[in-house]
Amino acid sequence: MTQAFNHTHYTIRKKVFSIMGAKLHIYDNAENLVLFSQMKAFKLKEDISLYTDEDMDRELLRIQARSAIDFSATYDVKDSVTGEHVGALRRKGLKSILKDEWVILDSHDAEIGTIKEDSTLMALLRRVINVIPQSYNASLGGQTRTTFKQNFNPFVTKINVDFSSDPTLQFDRRLGLAAGILLCAVEGKQDS
Repeated sequence: MTQAFNHTHYTIRKKVFSIMGAKLHIYDNAENLVLFSQMKAFKLKEDISLYTDEDMDRELLRIQARSAIDFSATYDVKDSVTGEHVGALRRKGLKSILKDEWVILDSHDAEIGTIKEDSTLMALLRRVINVIPQSYNASLGGQTRTTFKQNFNPFVTKINVDFSSDPTLQFDRRLGLAAGILLCAVEGKQDS
């Protein structure tokens, strides 16, 4: 696996004011750029490519929606270097009205875990008061393996991804980072 996926802490930053679409910068704990994406504006079907840097010469990971504009969309995660289908993430559409929830799927579409917003009360407050940052827990086998915490900033969406609860690498970092990116890109659209 590429060095970009060997860290325990990441920061995903999405700059929203770009004519060509949003730019995603993914940094490691030492604030080194490890992944970059230029998301195209006005797409009906999400297709996010992650590159080693802003030159976009070497693609490492691809996240693709299976269908266009789907309330309960499934996003496939593919390793662009090896061609491996890493797994998928499915948004639970109706459940996500009150509290954001995702299902983590393995490469054969078997459910292996969930990603849930931290609390129903806070989730409801966030839908009314748009300035309360979101927080999520990713669980596999009933244990929290990763946390995603959003920082509030009206100009830059920033999510801190923490894999430190998963020292045995039960949650594939590629799938976990794809989840963080989708939380940044897809969940962010619901507030717009």
